[in-house]
Amino acid sequence: MIWLMGAILFWAAAVWLNVWLARSRFRGTRAVRIFVPFLFGVTLLVLWEGLVRGLNVSPIILPPPTAIAARFAASTGVLWLDFVQTVVKGALSGYLIGCLAGFAIAILVDMSVFLQRGLLPIGNFVAALPIVGIAPILVKWYGFGWESKSAVVVVMVFFPMLINTVQGLRAAEPMQRDLMHTYAAGYWKTLLKLRLPAAMPFVFNGLKIATTLALIGAIVAEYFGSPIYGMGFRIQSEAGRLSLDMVWAEIAVAAIAGSVFYGVIALIEKGVTFWHPSQRG
Repeated sequence: MIWLMGAILFWAAAVWLNVWLARSRFRGTRAVRIFVPFLFGVTLLVLWEGLVRGLNVSPIILPPPTAIAARFAASTGVLWLDFVQTVVKGALSGYLIGCLAGFAIAILVDMSVFLQRGLLPIGNFVAALPIVGIAPILVKWYGFGWESKSAVVVVMVFFPMLINTVQGLRAAEPMQRDLMHTYAAGYWKTLLKLRLPAAMPFVFNGLKIATTLALIGAIVAEYFGSPIYGMGFRIQSEAGRLSLDMVWAEIAVAAIAGSVFYGVIALIEKGVTFWHPSQRG
């Protein structure tokens, strides 16, 4: 009960501090904008710890954050091997191949009315297919190594990237296109000087969507066959052994990797599309 009361008091103090910061003259500073979500995250962890320990929840059902952190620190070697297998080999390779292929095919679709009417409807159909239906097939085709996980990721990220890029290539205003035509600019010059820059917010939207899809695809694909390491394999095997602290440690690694991956793409987007209204202020 002491744990529960302490967690509730900490939560109340954190809420008061957040409200005070929101009303203070420091509310617009960069430090406060960073500190407020950090404090919110810490508050959730403290409340989680207090509820689990105060209500005597079994670690088989939900381990406390301190137990997860201890298992994380004791298993860094295993977690690193799983991270390399799943994220670096499977997710990152599939992400690069799928996004580059989606971008290149989008240029071809933009040049061909036949592909616009034929490929895009198929792309919308394939994008709606469940991963649990695609993954077993690709694992059978490419084997239990990281190649099959990369193939699953390629399928998952290709069509969102394709659709977003095609939509972005249509973002340029007709008056802007007419102006380029007045300057006697051909297709490729218009594409490079006008349409691709205008499409960049859409392209980066596809890239950011693909970051989460790539990690999910690589982890889920490992449920259908993998070597003796990998994040999906580890989650499945440790859950079967009721070692929930290790499962949550793997989830923490996936969350950190996904957040960093998304943040890197967002930083690149900010540098490339600095002129766009969404990046101002």
